[in-house]
Amino acid sequence: MFNRLYENMKKIIRENYKSILFLSLVYLALMWPMDYYITTGGGTINIKDRVEIKDAYKAKGSLHLAYVSELKANVATYLLSYIIPDWERVSSSTYKVEEEEDIESVDFRNRLQLTESIDAAIKVAYQLADKKFEIKKEHIYIIYVSSKNKKNLKVGDEILLVAGEKVESTDQIKEIINSHEVGDKITFKIKRSEKEKEVTAKIYEENHQKLVGISTEKTMEYQTEPEIKLTFKRSESGPSGGMMLTLDIYNKLTKKDITKGYKIVGTGTIEDDGSVGEIGGVKYKLMGAVAKKADIFLVPEGENYKEAKKEAKKKNYDIEIIGVKNMEDVLTKLEKLPEKKEKR
Repeated sequence: MFNRLYENMKKIIRENYKSILFLSLVYLALMWPMDYYITTGGGTINIKDRVEIKDAYKAKGSLHLAYVSELKANVATYLLSYIIPDWERVSSSTYKVEEEEDIESVDFRNRLQLTESIDAAIKVAYQLADKKFEIKKEHIYIIYVSSKNKKNLKVGDEILLVAGEKVESTDQIKEIINSHEVGDKITFKIKRSEKEKEVTAKIYEENHQKLVGISTEKTMEYQTEPEIKLTFKRSESGPSGGMMLTLDIYNKLTKKDITKGYKIVGTGTIEDDGSVGEIGGVKYKLMGAVAKKADIFLVPEGENYKEAKKEAKKKNYDIEIIGVKNMEDVLTKLEKLPEKKEKR
């Protein structure tokens, strides 16, 4: 039986080898990678799947993060982007950074941006809800290293001590560097891959400033009442979900349901003072909200709001778009909405 099947396969290939070869070459040509990314639209994430709070209040409606979908281009998707109106080509050079960082460094920085966004969201939401929270621990991480000190310091290193001093801010690190001379070597005690070690960095001068060629960011660990646990996938990163994250935490902490039965999708960063910052990819995030049948789309005031309104008019979207500038503004505008009537 197997011999007969084998002979039949050989016969088919022998009689059709030209067609098979042609189709294989066409397939390989279409799959050939190109130096572009294709933005193909947006999606949403229900935040209830990411935030867990002990004894949280329930919501009639739901709150969702908006995100942009992207894929690495090949010849096929590149050509399709000229046919499909909502597909947009973005050159890979847009994503490149100075001195060609490796993908692990870029990935770490993007994930740290999400961590910072979570920190700010917890702080602002607990303050607005008048709930207890306090800083349990602080961490300072290196998010960029210039070529001058790349041999010793690495992106992802947690800084514990600088020149023997415990550091709590970027400004403190600058002060220590400025207290030394150009050409001096400073000892950094760092944690890398869960191991503590000491490395040195040489001070150099650039634009009349003393530098060691690093950029840092600080994250927090909070002790909260009630307890909160946030779980995000490794593939999820960036700061653009900060506003909606803050809104969901606040809603779980307070008895009055701010969703009023609506499906609310939104985007925007959050700062420690509760202000909402602008983001990119608004029209794609709006597209995703509409595709998921959202009732309301929250977006930062200014250019983001103008872009969303323009896109909604152009595509004739049936969704209410609300521009906001800070968390108090968000809560005030949601408070004015009527309760959503159930369909019968």
